[in-house]
Amino acid sequence: MAFLVLIPLLPLLTAFIVMTGNRVDQDQNARAGLFPIVAAFVGALISLVLVTSEGAITVQLYDPAAIANLAFPIGFYIDRLSAVMMVLITGVATLIYRYSMGYMYQDRGYRRYLGLLGITTSVLLGMVSSANLVMLFIFWQILSWLLFLLAHNHGHPATLAGASNTFTLLRLSDVVFLAGIVLAYSLYGTFEFQTLFTRAAEIPVTLSLWPALGWDMNGVTAVTLLIFVGAMGKSAQFPIHTWLPRSLYAPTPVHALLHAGIINAGGFLLNRLAPLYGLSPTTLHVVFIIGTLTAGLGATMMLTQNDIKKTLGFSTIGQMGYMIMECGLGAFSLAVFHLIAHGLFKGTVFLNCGNVIHKARQEPSFPHAGHEVEESSFSNLTWSTGFLTTLLLPLVILLVTHGVLRIPLLESQGTVIFLFFIWVTSSQAILSLTRIRAVASWKVSASMLLTLVLVVFTYLFAVESFTHFLYPNPDEVAAYFRAAALPGRLFDSLVVGTTLLTILSWFYLYAHAHGRTVKVPGWIEAFLVRLYVIFMNRLYLDQLYVKFGRVVTLVAQRVEKRLS
Repeated sequence: MAFLVLIPLLPLLTAFIVMTGNRVDQDQNARAGLFPIVAAFVGALISLVLVTSEGAITVQLYDPAAIANLAFPIGFYIDRLSAVMMVLITGVATLIYRYSMGYMYQDRGYRRYLGLLGITTSVLLGMVSSANLVMLFIFWQILSWLLFLLAHNHGHPATLAGASNTFTLLRLSDVVFLAGIVLAYSLYGTFEFQTLFTRAAEIPVTLSLWPALGWDMNGVTAVTLLIFVGAMGKSAQFPIHTWLPRSLYAPTPVHALLHAGIINAGGFLLNRLAPLYGLSPTTLHVVFIIGTLTAGLGATMMLTQNDIKKTLGFSTIGQMGYMIMECGLGAFSLAVFHLIAHGLFKGTVFLNCGNVIHKARQEPSFPHAGHEVEESSFSNLTWSTGFLTTLLLPLVILLVTHGVLRIPLLESQGTVIFLFFIWVTSSQAILSLTRIRAVASWKVSASMLLTLVLVVFTYLFAVESFTHFLYPNPDEVAAYFRAAALPGRLFDSLVVGTTLLTILSWFYLYAHAHGRTVKVPGWIEAFLVRLYVIFMNRLYLDQLYVKFGRVVTLVAQRVEKRLS
């Protein structure tokens, strides 16, 4: 199995081929550089087959006993989670590299860009297959540096400022991540994943934060909270999300890789340490709150943007919020499924948006005003189908699940969570279909029904097959849901509140389509306008952080003068 070590190393060969060749033969070198990435993709598929049939594979390169002052072994650990991530990374990297050969060939930094693409792919593969926390953190750090370099055009002031901001914020979150690793080693004496999980479960540790006031904290909670800050940074969680919109000056293939691979690092980290997070309900609740807040704010800020890349960027922030929220609910496998689906979708969208930007630049009047199609009248058939499929059919599913299949919904938040995500996802898709007016209403209604069926079967696959594949032990999955369980009244309130919002959305849609408007007081309308401006300016967090940085710099300078 030692050949599996070559998988993370193969993309480095791509960087060597592309960056060491001369400019005259750069096209030929670029074509040659594609083969190592394709070979890595094939190797990732082989590793997935091997770990599925034979179990997790550990490849130890160096024993710490053989090297003085080295407290951790150097090697790779490939389980089902690692293998799935490796297939995703190499598959997406292959498509992005091939696309970039045609998209970036006239750029002055063509060879450097392709070389960095190979290096980034190699670092991502090393990160997801790391054997211990220290190796994972080393690759994590290199990834922060690469995000700075992948900004590409450092001669452009806004690009350089965005890259510097990205590097600074990620460094701050990484410092907290490192503090979590140090604390984990001081409490449990190991960096190895499986040993760490075992000792954390068997050795309860309580930290005294403020003895005078009796403030104590569970050791696992302290470790997981610190590590989670690192995940917040890489996955752009509120309030450490501001680096992502400011990094959007890079070429669109760079963002295809960023949004399809790099930004998923937070979700992978929480899944890699799932047994540790499952020991701390407090941390899982914090993860849920941060993820929910990020999902709501990211989606809202997305709706107020007028730039295609910023719109996609805030969309990614919102989707990463969903991914983190799912981890906070104990649905770790659903988070990985979401990660894969979003990575493939958003990577494709970013590759295509480059062509849209080029077309808009070539045709300043695009889209042409004369080609606008008047919307036809609103169809009652469409509204009725959407309303029924969104509300009544999910209600039937709940009744069948509870009454016929005898699944105790009131005692199993995990089952309700999966059913809830099925319902919310299908509702969002069906609501968007109501905007199609140039197509016959019966076709739109049929599309709604097909969408519901597709979403239901996709999530059922995620619930059954994919969950069992990643976490074969059902007791482990149940333990995660128990640890993440919210108080009954709070959980019910969230479900009921979302249900009411969806119902109101349908009635508002119906009223708006029939020319009926809801009259609101002037002060509410003024408040909504101001709220729109606030979200359009991204909550003014960028300006707030700039002022905070200036204050910190000023204080540091005064302290330095006094000390000198």
